[in-house]
Amino acid sequence: MNRPKAMVITNGLLDHSDAKTAHGLIRGTERFEVAGIIDFKQAGRDAGEVLDGKHRGIPVYADLDAAMSAHNDLRYCIIGVATVGGILPPDFLRIIETAIQNRISVVNGLHDYLNERPNLVALAAEYGVELIDIRRPKKRAALHFWSGDIFSVAAPIIAVLGMDCAMGKRTTCRLIRQACEAEGIRAQMIYTGQTGWLQGGQYGFIFDSTLNDFISGELEHAILQCWKETSPDIILLEGQSALRNPSGPAGSEFLVSGNAKYTVLVHAPKRTHFEHTPAWGAIPSVQSEIELIRHYGSTVIAVALNTEDCSTEEAYEFQRTLEAELNLPVLLPLQEGVQKLLPVLKTIL
Repeated sequence: MNRPKAMVITNGLLDHSDAKTAHGLIRGTERFEVAGIIDFKQAGRDAGEVLDGKHRGIPVYADLDAAMSAHNDLRYCIIGVATVGGILPPDFLRIIETAIQNRISVVNGLHDYLNERPNLVALAAEYGVELIDIRRPKKRAALHFWSGDIFSVAAPIIAVLGMDCAMGKRTTCRLIRQACEAEGIRAQMIYTGQTGWLQGGQYGFIFDSTLNDFISGELEHAILQCWKETSPDIILLEGQSALRNPSGPAGSEFLVSGNAKYTVLVHAPKRTHFEHTPAWGAIPSVQSEIELIRHYGSTVIAVALNTEDCSTEEAYEFQRTLEAELNLPVLLPLQEGVQKLLPVLKTIL
């Protein structure tokens, strides 16, 4: 299948955690062909090498003009950042305008909607392109209320939750799905954020753009639709935020409303405070989080490590120590992949 060619805009933030949308697209997407990244700070480098040292053949360009010189068939520019509060960085506007004027549609995953900017709407109409706001809330008539039909799903449902935001929940979830597929296990992933959709997710919804009354119902609906249409062996749920993150606690919906009886917990051993902010409070121990999840009726079957700020030696030492303490598989998704989880999944099946 031919995927439309897209350029991802980070504009100086490629090596920052705010560019996690771009990071996900660099790691892979079935929806677009990522032709390059626009980032003046990293221009001339390979995007994969900037991200994690792995060459992926995705060049970084200084600006859109340089990108268009190399690619004359761009169909989309994707805003590749997820800023605090979902605000569009002002310096992105000129790039967006240039894209529109060159008949390139713009895909936006921020809460700051392009379709609410009259000048951009008029410009898009003039040049015949789309402004796609992924996070624009659904209309009330399109939303679903929780029904209880989730209990008819026979496939094991596994939530991938984190101890904090920006832990790598989506990446871990995607890697588990891919590892299952390679092993002949039919796994489906329910996306719950804009990057999951951008990466090609077929079933899901945008968690933080959904009215609170309907989050449980939208989650249930996505799982049911996936179950009825694909009959997977395993259903994976992409978690959001964390059970005890005070800026936006989330996770109980996946365990209770989504009936996820199993959990993979993502932990960053060197992160001590929620979103690196001491005033927000210390992140609890991984042992206490496992116990909290147990009280919700779900069993943690593995811990996946986000090894930010760790040397390679430290990452493997954390893995060894936690495996001994928890008596659970401890995954290093970026260093080793997630194959260590497969024997556990086979026992569940």
